[in-house]
Amino acid sequence: MVSANPASGALLEVKELKRSFGALQAVRGVSFAVRRGETYGLLGPNGAGKTTTISMVAGILRRDGGTVVLDGEPVTTTSVAGRRSIGLVPQDLAIYPDLNARENLTFFGRLYGLGGKDLTRRCAAVLETVGLQDRAGQLVREYSGGMKRRLNIAAGLLHEPKLLILDEPTVGVDPQSRNAILETIERLAGGGLAVLYTTHYMEEAERLCDRIGIVDDGRLVAEGTRAELVRLIGGEDDVRVSATGDLTGAAERVRSVGGVLRVDVVDEGLRLAAEGASGLLTQLVHALDAPGVNVTGIEVREPDLEAVFLGLTGKALRD
Repeated sequence: MVSANPASGALLEVKELKRSFGALQAVRGVSFAVRRGETYGLLGPNGAGKTTTISMVAGILRRDGGTVVLDGEPVTTTSVAGRRSIGLVPQDLAIYPDLNARENLTFFGRLYGLGGKDLTRRCAAVLETVGLQDRAGQLVREYSGGMKRRLNIAAGLLHEPKLLILDEPTVGVDPQSRNAILETIERLAGGGLAVLYTTHYMEEAERLCDRIGIVDDGRLVAEGTRAELVRLIGGEDDVRVSATGDLTGAAERVRSVGGVLRVDVVDEGLRLAAEGASGLLTQLVHALDAPGVNVTGIEVREPDLEAVFLGLTGKALRD
């Protein structure tokens, strides 16, 4: 596994997690760490082992091997201190439709040991965090799917956890609700909360995550920042030049620009493969500025996490 190790002082340390279900090895020696204030994403297709991994991290599923330590406290299915510092937001909704939002949060708050003014304060605070303060008295069964997801997140924040674990929190919601959920998570991480986030949506991982672990077939095959992961597969940028005229001559001049790896003449202009293309734009424009060539646009497409996943595993992210 290729890894970009986090700095010392990680809040969460996960080492060599393993779990089998009969003959199926669902998780095969997964290790990673999460810092305070960091959003760490587990990115992989459905069935890759993400939910099994976070269930062991949260202490709700027995592991066959490995260790989980949160802020110096071990986390197991029987531990207390470590598990109390975790807020878990499962993929399946864990709220009661026949109660309103405030009643739901009051119930879960009492399970956490909260009461009195502290519980009232925390209910109000988390409802504001997820943007439901004006709908606190409405029955949850009348909520949209996105509102239910946001209330699910609020329940996981009630006890002011050190680590918030979110398992595919945007599944089945409309684009507007999805954006509201992602904005909430961005604010929480910006406020210093450590977040462990699972998703099979590349764009969510790119938007939210400071570092990403790519999971495939129960293994963590690589981790790092987006830029670090892209470098693992070569980091070539795809450059599209919209142009007409003497494209053969233009291609010859562009090939002389340092950092340009390949140039092809296509129907709509030129297509280039280059390293660090954004920094080459001035040189490319100069090379294309010649009689007989009319350039109408240049577009740089950097490799994305879909390309990284394909390069590392040999299959598409949603296979």
